[in-house]
Amino acid sequence: MSPLSPARRLSVLSLLLLLLILTAASSAAAAEEEFTEELLLRPLPDRKALAHFHFRSSKPPTAASGRHHHLFPKAISQLVQKLHISELELSFTQGRWNYETWGGFDPLSTDNAKPPGVELWATFDLPFADIDATWKNLTHTLSGMFCASINFLESSTAFSAPRWGFKLNEGKLRYGALPREAVCTENLTPWLKLLPCRDKAGIASLLYRPSIYKGYYHSQKLKLTSSQTRGIVLDHSLTVVLQPNMSKSTQLHSTDGKLQPSWSMEHLFNRKLLGKCLVSKSSRIFVEIEKGILVKSGPEVSWSNKFFELSTAPDRVLKEWDHLEVQSSSLYEYDLSNYNDDKPLDVGITWKLPLVWSCFPAPYNARRFLMGSGNERGSIALSFLSTDLHKQLPGSSNDCSIKAVVLQMFPWYVKVFYHSLQIFIDGSSKAVTEVLDMIHVTPSEDKLSPGTLEMLLRFPCSMQSATLILDFDKGFLHIDEYPPDANQGFDIPSALVSFPDFNSSRRYPEIDPMFVSPLLENFKEDNVVKSYTEVLLVPLTTPDFSMPYNVITFTCTVLALYIGSLLNALRRRIGEEECRLRKAAVKPALIPLLLARLRGHKVDPSESESSPASPVGLKLLVKVALVAAVAVVFHYLSNS
Repeated sequence: MSPLSPARRLSVLSLLLLLLILTAASSAAAAEEEFTEELLLRPLPDRKALAHFHFRSSKPPTAASGRHHHLFPKAISQLVQKLHISELELSFTQGRWNYETWGGFDPLSTDNAKPPGVELWATFDLPFADIDATWKNLTHTLSGMFCASINFLESSTAFSAPRWGFKLNEGKLRYGALPREAVCTENLTPWLKLLPCRDKAGIASLLYRPSIYKGYYHSQKLKLTSSQTRGIVLDHSLTVVLQPNMSKSTQLHSTDGKLQPSWSMEHLFNRKLLGKCLVSKSSRIFVEIEKGILVKSGPEVSWSNKFFELSTAPDRVLKEWDHLEVQSSSLYEYDLSNYNDDKPLDVGITWKLPLVWSCFPAPYNARRFLMGSGNERGSIALSFLSTDLHKQLPGSSNDCSIKAVVLQMFPWYVKVFYHSLQIFIDGSSKAVTEVLDMIHVTPSEDKLSPGTLEMLLRFPCSMQSATLILDFDKGFLHIDEYPPDANQGFDIPSALVSFPDFNSSRRYPEIDPMFVSPLLENFKEDNVVKSYTEVLLVPLTTPDFSMPYNVITFTCTVLALYIGSLLNALRRRIGEEECRLRKAAVKPALIPLLLARLRGHKVDPSESESSPASPVGLKLLVKVALVAAVAVVFHYLSNS
């Protein structure tokens, strides 16, 4: 083999150098992509357990990483770049968050408690004229990506553009909800495919389907933010409320009450953790013990005390402080890099003594219900019940006031009379101007857009209860606009109630500045305390859907009889039938003729050949006349 020429050798070396440069550039870009996984476990006062899974994938700006991705899902990156999305949040929820028992003031309930069904909102970096068309493309893309009916939100009757009731924006935000959307594994599987390790390794391997979907509450969320400086940050979160086995909690203590059910990860999810996802930058598990337990268990933050004991000693204990500089809970941290197949992690809690505590509630518990009867009109009532939170705040008095922002979206067939707003405080009627500081109404248009109501209310701190009532008329739909289960009723999406004066931020003074935890970073953000109300089920006037079927069946039967008889009469061959009848009449007369000849009697051949005339022509005329009479009667009845 002849040696390479100097020019050939130089070209090969330059090509190798170019490949090395490209490989180094791609590896440098890949190093900037990060993935973290975290899990938060918390016992609840009503003998249940809360599990909150949090995954974060981030990528640098496009100029730094190009179009190649190693950890970040390519489908999400293309979606953001194609549709110019600034912020997006999509949630699938089954069940309703119990604000009274599970809490409504902490960051977890504020940011991850979602309304039943599907909720989608997005902010676009586009001109106003292009936002609605881009929203429709977004709904179709997400519908195919997550195997859901999100494409139903493309209609202008299914989404709205709130100004300040949901989130302060410049008119580029779109919001939509599908309260009746069912949540199942078909939605969870595409959600898991966005993770680098899916559910094969790391914390996501705990997502055992039968355990997840038998819980009281299940909410999976996808939230992304995009900017020119930070790139794209994608947060996956899954919040479930599970019921541990109650067999161990039947024993009574000598004092009062029952023991809380002891549980572990293997008990809740039917498996242990065998290590972290290999590509994750950090993998941690936190067990949160709330303030109500800490107050009774003593000032020392210990993982083993007279009330409870953790199954595994934590790597670190973090004190969590709220915005009032009061310790709200303690976090026991476990680093998954210290565990593997030979040393699996199975964190659990064992209760030693009965303990009763409560979670920190929101300023008011908001409920919504229907009033009235019949299929013509009704009323929507929104009630607020005070939790006396202002008494726990330092420096507060009964002369203060609490702000509440209400956002409600009404379908076009629920025709709300906004001028009929009535406000009752502690049972007595109040003028609207005394409570209502600001209002923004977007009236609905028939079959074009829903109605949106945004209100800023100001309640006195001494108030114990308040009720807002709005009257509405029920519209009529075309028969093609009814869903298959129209007799079940029509859903009105949940109302959103937020309290601008209260935020659920947390602070961790003992954390090292180099400590990276996206979950705790989210808890540090100043999120406004908010809660969702129930979904309303409004019965509307529905037609008798069997009537068209009956009319079609009767009409087709009459037409079949008429046309069948007419064709039978027109296509019948009368000559052949007469010959057939003659032969049938002549054949039976042969035997009597032979007998008569054998006996010697004379027979007249004309009589033998003559046979009685067949009444075929007469019958044919009668049938034609009968069919014509039926046709005339049917035509007369149909016209009348």
